[in-house]
Amino acid sequence: MASHDVEELFESLPEQAAPERALRRLPRLRIAERRQVELRAVTLDDLVPDDHRVRLVWRFVEELDLTALHATIKAVEGQPGHPPPDPRILVSLWLFATIEGIGSAREVARLCQEHIAYQWLCGGVGMNAKTLGDFRIAHCAVLERLLVDSFTALIQAGVASLERVAQDGVRVRAAAGAASFRRHSTLQECRDQAAETVRRLRVEAEKDPAASHRRQAAARRRVAEDRERRVRDALTVAEALQAQQQDRARQEAERAATAEKTGAATKPRKEPEKEPRASTTDAEARIMKMADGGFRPAFNVQFASDTQSYAIAGVSVDNVGSDMGKMTPMNEILATDYGQRPEPYLADGGYAKLDDIEALAGIGIESYVPVPKPRDATRDRYAPLPSDPPGVAAWRERMGCDAAKAIYKERAATAECANAQARNRGLKQFVVRGLEKVKAIALWYALAHNMACTWRLVWA
Repeated sequence: MASHDVEELFESLPEQAAPERALRRLPRLRIAERRQVELRAVTLDDLVPDDHRVRLVWRFVEELDLTALHATIKAVEGQPGHPPPDPRILVSLWLFATIEGIGSAREVARLCQEHIAYQWLCGGVGMNAKTLGDFRIAHCAVLERLLVDSFTALIQAGVASLERVAQDGVRVRAAAGAASFRRHSTLQECRDQAAETVRRLRVEAEKDPAASHRRQAAARRRVAEDRERRVRDALTVAEALQAQQQDRARQEAERAATAEKTGAATKPRKEPEKEPRASTTDAEARIMKMADGGFRPAFNVQFASDTQSYAIAGVSVDNVGSDMGKMTPMNEILATDYGQRPEPYLADGGYAKLDDIEALAGIGIESYVPVPKPRDATRDRYAPLPSDPPGVAAWRERMGCDAAKAIYKERAATAECANAQARNRGLKQFVVRGLEKVKAIALWYALAHNMACTWRLVWA
């Protein structure tokens, strides 16, 4: 067909108007209606799945003997007084929170309002941060007994024993800053300033007739009194540390004088120690070398774990940064709590104190601790020295055997595991002050660890 024929064909067609664009219509959606009234026949128990681990927490707490906690309750039948929450609720809340990595009383109180698992534990019982915080640190002796009971239950179940125990320490940051440490002379000035502030606020409170102002003044006075108390505690600690420093200097001078009279060789004198310091925030905290190589205020938490179940049998807390000399005290704790002593005792090289090793050997306990590398590279580190007592000599020879090295390998899988679990659950910095309260927090982590071991070894 020719091109002009095509043009004539299209010219003969009638013209058509372009179609109008269709109007855009709004999408149809299901809109949230939060004011709709609904009646639901459900209970808290229906909202928590049967396999939720909060039920395991409650089951574990139900098997604990909480008689000691009931004995502290003042509200009894036939007497006035507001009834407190069931101790089982408080214990289960803190164990569940610890397993979940939560260490704040305010956060737990918030979850009791918003999270169904915490609401299930409360069962309609009101909870606040003050009650939770006070309970967490108020029953250290009871927590020690509960830890012993939890480990004893694992022994009775046949999944744990005290035949072989590994000990390790973890340095946990204290609730104090490095800038809070003051020397003795500075602490005296701080004490005088704090006492003057308290005296001035008391005078202002007596002269102020307004009730609201009196309440504000009373609050300021309480803060000032707390500051004065903490400064006094720090000053007492600084004086004790200064006395220890003077005793060491006197003993060193006496040894030097005796050596000079006898003509014996003497060690070069050390430079004078710096004036000791104490924290005005937490007088019992000490500057320690941490795992990252830095120096911060901290406490030294010691865990003794069973190599069979990895459960924690004993806990101790102190403010000494070194692990030297801590095997014998922990061994005494285990002997007191369980009536028996572990025979092979595993620890890392930081515990290699000869007095400790000899003391444990004297009661029939073999220490599996790495022998430090000698300064003389030509000397055999496993060969006993002429000055070694029998227990230390046997320890050196024993650690050179392949069997001892195989036993020692169990230490890392046991003690390091307990420390890592506590770290993963939030044991990185304490939010309380003082050795007694710090130990209570460490016991909560140990008890939660044993609860998890019970789930894994007994209930699984």
